[in-house]
Amino acid sequence: MNEPASLAALSERYGPRYRWLLLLSVMTGTMASIMSSTIVNVAIPAMSQHFTLGQERAQWVSSGFMVAMTVSMLTTPWLLARYGYRFTYVGAMLLLMAGGIAGGVAAHYPLVLAARVAEGLAAGVVQPIPAIIILRVFGPGEQGRASGIFGMGVVLAPAIGPSIGGVLVDWLGWRSIFFMVVPFCLVSLWLAFRYVPVTTPGGAAARRGIGLDWRGLLLGSAGTLCLLNGLVELHSGGLAGPLLLLAAAALFLAFTAWQHRLGAGGGEPLMNLDLFAYRSFAMGSVVAFIYGTALFGSTYLLPVYMQLGLGLSPSYVGTILLPAGFTLAVTILLVGRLADRQPTHLLVSIGLALLAISFALMFTVGLGTAIVTLVALAILSRIGLGFILPSLNLGSMRPLDAALIPQGSSAINFLRMLGGAAGVSLCGIVLEWRIAAHGDSLTNAVSSPARLAAFNEVFWMLSALCGLALVAAWRLRHDPTTPAQGPE
Repeated sequence: MNEPASLAALSERYGPRYRWLLLLSVMTGTMASIMSSTIVNVAIPAMSQHFTLGQERAQWVSSGFMVAMTVSMLTTPWLLARYGYRFTYVGAMLLLMAGGIAGGVAAHYPLVLAARVAEGLAAGVVQPIPAIIILRVFGPGEQGRASGIFGMGVVLAPAIGPSIGGVLVDWLGWRSIFFMVVPFCLVSLWLAFRYVPVTTPGGAAARRGIGLDWRGLLLGSAGTLCLLNGLVELHSGGLAGPLLLLAAAALFLAFTAWQHRLGAGGGEPLMNLDLFAYRSFAMGSVVAFIYGTALFGSTYLLPVYMQLGLGLSPSYVGTILLPAGFTLAVTILLVGRLADRQPTHLLVSIGLALLAISFALMFTVGLGTAIVTLVALAILSRIGLGFILPSLNLGSMRPLDAALIPQGSSAINFLRMLGGAAGVSLCGIVLEWRIAAHGDSLTNAVSSPARLAAFNEVFWMLSALCGLALVAAWRLRHDPTTPAQGPE
């Protein structure tokens, strides 16, 4: 191939180190997108006060981002086939940076929400790309190591982000956190124009004539919105919540039927249902959905718990979470190496068990509890995450045919984020329900044992979800008689 910026040409120009330079390039952009998804949680209480928002409206700063990110993930294989790696990646980074700047200068809450949606759209496009590159560019013996290094770099951003973000909220106000993604975006753009190829995941030139499955995208988007709004409406009572959830179920069934029909007719669906003929991918998808619910629900819940439950300042919250973030980075690096040698179901099951235990033990925390207990529980949960993150995607997608890898990365990320979007809404709704049941309110300036009891009940719910995911995780075991590239 004579294209100077193709994967083959860049590999020849930079030699064996090129695959690591390419991984660094997409890792930087993914760090920016993940930071934008988590750092806002530290500022939700301050933002709620500034715009006089209730908890349900305030959580849409997180939920709106996740809805947009979840839906846009389905478009990544189409974008890569139509525009290639570089133009897809650069476009997403420009949109992410624009969203960060717009959110920082917005004077009204709807504008902040629109900026978060723009950031979510960009983050959704970017996040499936690294797994595609790891499985297409690295050999089987290096994929776990590459996943570990990539995962370590990516989690350092949200590990450091809340600490810096908490200090910025205290010193400069909540607007300052939106601008934190800008330097990461600028660096990622510079790296992209040097190391990211213009070709598609298969190494071919981009094909501009490919059409997007708009009907599938609309069905998936509408189903996601109905799901989240239905969860919110359940809290207020009446028929609106159940009706929206029924509509969500109907829309997702229609989405699945349309994907099957389009694929059977030789079209290019957003989600290729042939993926689920592989047992490891099907079980990995179940784990990813439940794990996403627990992970993103707790990521939203922990800062709110520490500020509104324990009365800690945003900067103090960030400091408490910092050691856990570094522990997660080290764990991912070590487990990444194990992922090339140890069975996926074992690593993922260990991680889910540790995560469930850390949530269940939150009942030991009270208003007078030493901070070291909070730090220890946060570290335990992050060790659990470190076992899951580099193992789940690799174990689920390794048996896939090479042509299905972009679709597989998009689908499993979509299902994880769909669970995550539901998890954020679910935690917010159950929290308000349990606080009201205990006779307290988040509008009260002073916390109480009743409020902590309500938080504990939400953590127990998350622990139970992790236990449920353990059942599916054990089904990730591979059949040794099945060829590596064939359906199980």
